Amino acid sequence: MPTVNQKLRGARKVRKVKSKSAALKGAPFLRGTVLYVKVISPKKPNSANRCICRVRLTTGKEVNCYIPGERNTIKEHCTVLVRGGKVKDLPGVHYHIVRGTLDADSAFGPSPTNGARRNVSRSKYGVKKPKTGS
Repeated sequence: MPTVNQKLRGARKVRKVKSKSAALKGAPFLRGTVLYVKVISPKKPNSANRCICRVRLTTGKEVNCYIPGERNTIKEHCTVLVRGGKVKDLPGVHYHIVRGTLDADSAFGPSPTNGARRNVSRSKYGVKKPKTGS
């Protein structure tokens, strides 16, 4: 039971829940235009070259997005679909590009080995099932 003083000072403030992907404004995906593409290295203890790009969303905000998959053809001025999803070892990268939609090609294509660059985790990269039979 609150005291008279507590009632006079006002009700408790309701804490606002912060979104992990605020730039999407509650939408699952947003379209955007690529401003530039660059390669950065992850923080310790990982070591690699990760492709990211700066995207201006249709809402006007600019965000850093991770380009998943092994290779990509994303260049400046490409239109891409952006989804939420933090990349743990890249600071400041809280969004992913959706492969296989708009100008982001799927991660499927010729490779020196078996003809397809992706055999597992295909749906994440917009890769269709390989055709069987002949």
